[in-house]
Amino acid sequence: MQHLLTGFEFSQEEYLSILELASKMKKDPRAYCDTLKGSAVAIMMEKPSLRTRSTFEIAAYRLGGHGVFLDLRGGDLGKRESIPDYARNLSRWTDCLIGRVFSQHTLEELAATGSVPVINALSDLYHPAQAMADYLTLQEHLGKLQGLSLAYLGDGNNVANSLLVAGAILGVNVTCFCPLGHGPDIQIFNRANEIAKKNGARLDVIADPSKIIGFDALYTDTWVSMGDNTPLDEVKKIFMPYQINETLVAQSGAKVVLHCLPAHRGYEITDEVMDGPLSAVFDEAENRLHIHMALLAKLVKSRG
Repeated sequence: MQHLLTGFEFSQEEYLSILELASKMKKDPRAYCDTLKGSAVAIMMEKPSLRTRSTFEIAAYRLGGHGVFLDLRGGDLGKRESIPDYARNLSRWTDCLIGRVFSQHTLEELAATGSVPVINALSDLYHPAQAMADYLTLQEHLGKLQGLSLAYLGDGNNVANSLLVAGAILGVNVTCFCPLGHGPDIQIFNRANEIAKKNGARLDVIADPSKIIGFDALYTDTWVSMGDNTPLDEVKKIFMPYQINETLVAQSGAKVVLHCLPAHRGYEITDEVMDGPLSAVFDEAENRLHIHMALLAKLVKSRG
């Protein structure tokens, strides 16, 4: 049995096989309509969601399984019942636990006490399935992954962490351009950096946005993570130099622009770029579905 908690669990071969399977499912989803026939997955959400909930439910359906949505935005998880009791109950009824949670510790506890695979659908530290969809999108648009250079701009959050992890494993050069004090998690970066060296890739964190030159792709995310009620206008003065706009895109030389959504247009990215010819934002959103299908097929089937 295998989990997806951080993205570090998978080898380069496994990453590539998931991307390949997702591509095949995208081209011919009906060929996989009985892959998880009779299976059920629990979709546990402590945070609001458009893409994550929709794509996991549809992914289960397209594979012949069923997604059970559990709305935990009221704070029930770990309070009404303990996390181990949630895991033990749901493991008796379902074949996989999918968690969009506030704390990475919640997912670790679900995996430790349950008896079915656990998928991280977002935590405070990682967003691994999102990163897989991102790299599938880059592969589609640029024809390869090994040796590509990706610039991430803005807050060094869970998305930045996962781009570093997956990029290191896939051999992608990833540079995070973040204001001082807003970089990615240092422990995650250091661990990913050791893997990157073995795969011939380079990871970096730079504060100076004037150095965004010679990149194949640009990526950004909201400047204020979900659950942080800081008004965007308060952080604008810190992050505005990292906005993806037409001037910065031209400076970078990038051929593709990504955003994991939801976007605050006019803040981290402008309308002209997000709706422009280099934007692959909605291809990226679509690919969440195909990656989720591939992950469910791999993890649930590997459980036997």
